[in-house]
Amino acid sequence: MKKQTAEIGTRGVDRRAVLKGMGGLGLAAAGAGIFGMPKGASAAESLNYMCWEGYNAPSILDPFQKQKDVSISVDLITDSAGGFAKLAAGASKDFDLVSSDSPWIARMGPAGICRYIDDKDFADQYAEFYPQFRAPFTPLQFEGKATGLPTRWGWVGPTVNTKFDKLETWSSYAPVFDAAYKDKICLLDWGDWPIMPLALYAGVNPYVALDQAALDEVRKVLRAAFKNTRAIVADLAIAQKGLIDGSFRALIGGGTYATSSLRMKGHDYIQSIVPEPKNGLKQGIIWMEATGLIENGRDSKVAADFLKYIVSPDVAKQLSITEATCNLVPNQKAEALFSDAEKKALQMDYMWEAWDKSQFHTVAPNIDDMLAIWQEELAAR
Repeated sequence: MKKQTAEIGTRGVDRRAVLKGMGGLGLAAAGAGIFGMPKGASAAESLNYMCWEGYNAPSILDPFQKQKDVSISVDLITDSAGGFAKLAAGASKDFDLVSSDSPWIARMGPAGICRYIDDKDFADQYAEFYPQFRAPFTPLQFEGKATGLPTRWGWVGPTVNTKFDKLETWSSYAPVFDAAYKDKICLLDWGDWPIMPLALYAGVNPYVALDQAALDEVRKVLRAAFKNTRAIVADLAIAQKGLIDGSFRALIGGGTYATSSLRMKGHDYIQSIVPEPKNGLKQGIIWMEATGLIENGRDSKVAADFLKYIVSPDVAKQLSITEATCNLVPNQKAEALFSDAEKKALQMDYMWEAWDKSQFHTVAPNIDDMLAIWQEELAAR
């Protein structure tokens, strides 16, 4: 597991790295350090928290700090691999909690970075989750032990502007290769995220070990996609602009993470969907974030209390809708707190159909090979 993690960590590009320049949010938060505590105030305890943007919102941290008489220092990360590498290099002794993409949290237990939790201690939290996220929750399990709790999720499939195209057209990824859509499809240059759905379309399950024949199929499908579009875009703002004005009929590789915030701003004609299964292979991808307790020798009770707090209904609602992005949360009780407009923006009426048609994003054994193929074909086009 450690070797595999190290190999992947040096090559991957996280889907949120593209957000690090948005609105200065990350830099401002990182520079602020401690939130919610008046200058000169002292707290009985302190926590050091490594997390993504959104988790550090004062509206989330302040109430906990006041209730528990604790100060929380935040270290924002801009990519999951970098956060893992920092903790693995020895910084784990300085932190108490971490919120990151679930495959990286899942690796932190076996790697000794996070301590396993006893699901019985979090029975009340699991009871509030949708059944799909209740214990034992397989994606965060290793040899029957859980690393952390799920905190946010969504799916990756074609994101379509329905002003210019019909959803029915995207019952498969076929338009990506259709000459009628030449240069009308935007492939987000976000590491493995555009590769996975196209591999699934090619009949290759990227979440199992691949032989050379399967890797050759991945190369063929990427080559065909590149041949039909010149729009390989890493900048989310450019991709969203092109989608809104109709320059792009669809985005591939972003899904709900890239578009729910647009829908929240009124662009409800933009939808992320999941194609129909092809030859028995599900064509969508479920992504998820999780929060874990770092193994630092202190076994902090207040850190465990924060883990319960961050998944509670009221906090989950706040974590769902942030300045940078809007996402679903595992807490079923939180659903009652959303307005009808917010539920519509998050496509809650569609989420379980998307779930049922999707693979769960986990460690891809050949991710280094697939990323190398992407770069080689991109350079050769």
